[in-house]
Amino acid sequence: MSISTGDQQLLQILTGSEVATIPDVIATMESIDKTLPSSDGLKWFNLLYLMVTKQVNAPPAGWKSPSWIEHLDVVFAHLYFNAITSSIQSAGVPSSWQALFEARFETGIDRIQFALAGMNAHINHDLALALLQTDADMAVTPLDNGPEHDDYESVNGLLETVLPQALTFLATGILGEAAQDTGEIGRYLAIWNVRVARDSAWEFADYLRPLDQTMRDVVLAIQDRTTGALGRSLLL
Repeated sequence: MSISTGDQQLLQILTGSEVATIPDVIATMESIDKTLPSSDGLKWFNLLYLMVTKQVNAPPAGWKSPSWIEHLDVVFAHLYFNAITSSIQSAGVPSSWQALFEARFETGIDRIQFALAGMNAHINHDLALALLQTDADMAVTPLDNGPEHDDYESVNGLLETVLPQALTFLATGILGEAAQDTGEIGRYLAIWNVRVARDSAWEFADYLRPLDQTMRDVVLAIQDRTTGALGRSLLL
C-alpha cells in the first residue's frame, strides 16, 4: 500500500501525541489544517470542526457538567481522527465517512459541501457512539432534563450561531483565494439542519443503549449506509 507524503504527515500527527483534553483536540486539528493543501476537501471540514471546537472550549456561560462535556468532546474527536487513520491505512472506513474521503481531491465541489459532508458523517454516524462511550466511561445515564442534556443543547445553540459564520468564512475565501458563492450557504443549511441532526443523535443513543451488541451492529450498519448516501448527496 502506497501512502502519499501528505497522508504520511497526517498519520504522524494522529499517532504522535496523546489527545486527552479539548486543547489537545484543537492543537491536533490545527496541525491537520497546516498540513492539508487547499485542494484537499478534508481541509474544509477540519477547519469548520476546528472553529466550532474553539467555541466549545470557551462557552460564554460555562457548563453545568464540564467533565462530561469535555470527555464527550474528546471521545467524539477521536472518532474523527480514527476515521482519517483508517482511511489512510485502508483499514475499513464507515460508509458515512467514505463519502467524504473518496471525494477529497475531486474538483468542482465547494468547500461548504466538503464541510457539511464531514459534519453529516461525524454527527449522524459518530455522535451517538460518542455519547454511549462517554456515558459508559463516566457511569452516567443522562436524562432529558439533566445537566448533561442541558449542556448538549447549549452546544446546539453555539453551533447554530457559529456554523453560518464559519461557512461564510469558508465561502468567501481564505488568504486571498478566490471567493465562492455565499448563496450556497442557505441552500445547504436548508438541506442539513445541525440541531435536528444532533437531537436525532441523542435519541439514537437512547435507542441503542438497551440493545445487545448484535442488534446494535445491525442497526448501526443500516444507519451508516443511510448517512453515507446523504453525504454523497451533499457532495453532488
